[in-house]
Amino acid sequence: MDQMKWHQSSSEQLLQTLGVHREEGLSDEEAAARHTRFGSNELAEGERVSPITLFLNQFKDFMVLVLAGATLVSGILGEYLDAITIIAIITLNGVLGFIQEFRAERSLHALKQLSAPTANILRNKQLCNVPASELVPGDIVFLESGDRIPADIRWIETHSCYVEESALTGESVPVGKHSRPIDKEELPLGDMKNIGFMGTMVTRGSGKGIVIRTGMDTEMGKIADLIENTESMDTPLQHRLEQLGKILIVVALLVTVLVVVAGILHGQPTMTMFLAGVSLAVAAIPEGLPAIVTIALALGVQRMIKRKAIVRKLPSVETLGCASVICSDKTGTLTQNKMTVTRIWTGGRSLEVSGEGYEPMGQITEQGKQLDLKHDQSLRRVLQISALCNNATIIESYPTEHQASVLSDRKKGKGGKQASDKEKEELKPIWDIKGDPTEGALLVLAAKLGMTPQSLSTAYERIGEISFDSDRKRMSVIVKHQGGRLVLVKGAPDVLLERCSYALWDGKVVPFTATLKQKALAANEAMAKQALRVLGLAYREMKPRENEENENAVEAQLVFTGLAGMIDPPRREAREAIAVCRRAGIKTVMITGDHQMTAEAIANQLGIIPRGGLTMSGVQLAMMDDDALDKVVDNAYVYARVSPEHKLRIVKALQRNGHVVAMTGDGVNDAPAIKAADIGIAMGKTGTDVTKEASSLILSDDNFATIVAAIEEGRGIYENIRKFIRYLLASNVGEILVMFLAMILGLPLPLVPIQILWVNLVTDGLPAMALGVDQPEKDLMEHRPRSAKESIFSRRLGWKIISRGILIGVCTLIAFWLTWSVNPDSAAQLTKAQSVAFATLVLAQLIHVFDCRSSRSIFHRNFFQNRYLVLAVASSLLLLLGVLYIEPLQPIFKTVPLNFRDWAITFVMAGIPTFLMGIGSVLTGTKPGRPSGAKPAYTSNRRAA
Repeated sequence: MDQMKWHQSSSEQLLQTLGVHREEGLSDEEAAARHTRFGSNELAEGERVSPITLFLNQFKDFMVLVLAGATLVSGILGEYLDAITIIAIITLNGVLGFIQEFRAERSLHALKQLSAPTANILRNKQLCNVPASELVPGDIVFLESGDRIPADIRWIETHSCYVEESALTGESVPVGKHSRPIDKEELPLGDMKNIGFMGTMVTRGSGKGIVIRTGMDTEMGKIADLIENTESMDTPLQHRLEQLGKILIVVALLVTVLVVVAGILHGQPTMTMFLAGVSLAVAAIPEGLPAIVTIALALGVQRMIKRKAIVRKLPSVETLGCASVICSDKTGTLTQNKMTVTRIWTGGRSLEVSGEGYEPMGQITEQGKQLDLKHDQSLRRVLQISALCNNATIIESYPTEHQASVLSDRKKGKGGKQASDKEKEELKPIWDIKGDPTEGALLVLAAKLGMTPQSLSTAYERIGEISFDSDRKRMSVIVKHQGGRLVLVKGAPDVLLERCSYALWDGKVVPFTATLKQKALAANEAMAKQALRVLGLAYREMKPRENEENENAVEAQLVFTGLAGMIDPPRREAREAIAVCRRAGIKTVMITGDHQMTAEAIANQLGIIPRGGLTMSGVQLAMMDDDALDKVVDNAYVYARVSPEHKLRIVKALQRNGHVVAMTGDGVNDAPAIKAADIGIAMGKTGTDVTKEASSLILSDDNFATIVAAIEEGRGIYENIRKFIRYLLASNVGEILVMFLAMILGLPLPLVPIQILWVNLVTDGLPAMALGVDQPEKDLMEHRPRSAKESIFSRRLGWKIISRGILIGVCTLIAFWLTWSVNPDSAAQLTKAQSVAFATLVLAQLIHVFDCRSSRSIFHRNFFQNRYLVLAVASSLLLLLGVLYIEPLQPIFKTVPLNFRDWAITFVMAGIPTFLMGIGSVLTGTKPGRPSGAKPAYTSNRRAA
């Protein structure tokens, strides 16, 4: 039955097909039978994973298993502090992962909250109120303004009925509904004017509908199914860390075997070599890496909260850094979701209106010149009609009572000193409207020049109203004025112009000739091409004894006054944010359920569509298979009139083409695509709970520009992760190499096991964490995003790790040999040589940490910019001096105090690895590596251009 084209059927055909009588409804017996057949009118959540299973699943990750192995080895060696630290790290990561997944599972529960709790229906010839879950196909439902539609219905009767569908379709204004059949085979959801959808809200009028789909068969149910069956994507960071973990475990095992075998072959004691080999294996696995990653992400989250971005899943912060496409909803994300009059046409003049949103502040200008209402009768009449032929209300509010009281005190002169700019910004009121957004836009237009219903009520007393109707397409009010009566009318221009016999032109009422009418039609067409929603405004003086009941006569012989063009305007910050994205190699795509002309106009204003860029409709998209979509998706920038399934297909097509996709949105219709995207972004103010629960990131200010700030943070965090991976692994390579080369050359052990573990604990700890909060380099947003497939060792990072590691290892071994060779047969000299090697290795790593801050060399960054790093290095140096010079610690760590010659060797050898490479970089002018393999966002358009 669901395969039927319900929108094509007449009311009589619907009743016959569904087997129900218009005046009687279903019987209880038939309703029970259908309930058994179709099931409850509820959204299924599917089988939910228990919290315990979710928690245990967090410990299946490969890196976690590697860390568990390191814990076991540390325990065997008696390094219980290491073991406890690693266990704490594993537990912390497990708890964080559990929280993220548990919250994500709540998205379907949030979707169920959009269902109506009860419904007024016709059963057994009687009107009754039943739980919405008991509705079945064939039930006749009665709906009024403020009611939530309880199931998918086909309207069979409407009375000026308007439904808010933006959460489902992306339509920016309430949609007028009717009961007539629509003779088209395929229609986007937004064009199904005779269908009501579960979860949407009736905002005006009333109607009666027959249930055609319930539960999971509804459009809302399809979205629930998409959310349930859409797999969340692993982040690039998770892939990279898993890859790194596998590399490290292989290296650790090889190093253990090679060092132990080499040492035994050269006569070293077997137990000593085993302990040394195991110590190196532990050092080769930077067990602090997950902790440092978590800390870097958590600190990034705190910074992002200050920039109005709330992170729900930690790894998603880094994922933003490699986003190559941002798919954004239009309404409320790129636009303000506030209908605003921007243009007026009256008396042959085109006027511009300034101001934003619903704030009653702005000017009306003609060619840049501000107009004076006292001498402009035509404009004054336009504003009067806008204010009086209106049922909306402007609402002024404040975020908190404290702000309202402070502002009140300021106005009364009790505020003390003058408010700062920041205080003024915080004390700004929030302007909103109650009622129809179109009427609200006209009300705000009039209020910008001081005309409000209240200020006009004395001179213009409303005595009657002819309500707006989707068939009539106009609304009228009758007011008393100066002893007479006026009828004020607004409506669709094509309808209103036909009912006008006169026009207000240059302040005078003149006959509405064919020439003047043609000018008005041309102005209407010009506004429509700019994607403005246009309303015509007219009036006339009623005769003394004229009957108000005759609607046709009242709304005839009108005086045409003008046209008002309105649009949901782009956010002021969005254009610049999109330009920043373009410079950063990130493509912005608009995906909306709104009309194609409106979407194109907004996209052009925002600079989204480059030359050669495509705009596609949902109908075009539906006719394409996935292969055809894959071929055009890179060159498409606007998708209009799309359904939730279309959004999901677009995201997946971009992913198949190698893009890392960020998907933003606020409506229920965005939730499946948000969950499928590499990173889902929900709106904090206007977003539904469904969308928020499916997302990774929430914008508390609903501002597209905040995404750019989040991307910058994401890129910075990933670069910091690469910095401390570079530092940790180069240091570990140095530690491994000094031991391995010594065994190959037949030298004594340059480091004892306890020293290796001390280096691993101290130098791999605080300095590495300080790198995690390092400031980004200046050109961070001036290059394209990295590829999701990019290795964590790309952009010469692998070479830097190996080259610095080799130099650290060789220089440490040279320092050891220079000291030991003075008296090779002395045990005391060997201890001193080991102490020198120990100090050289630590200093080389602490110098190298500053080199890791720059993609070029140590000389390209201010040494003292990162004060946390300076403090971390200073604390590590103090710990080194303590181990060398505090007598109780010397036997434990097998160290002795160093003299001036020893320190000279130590400083020279420790500085060579970093400063030698740094000088070479400066002399050769080596440039930093750029992300490689990322798919350029605008390649296809540059070709088209």
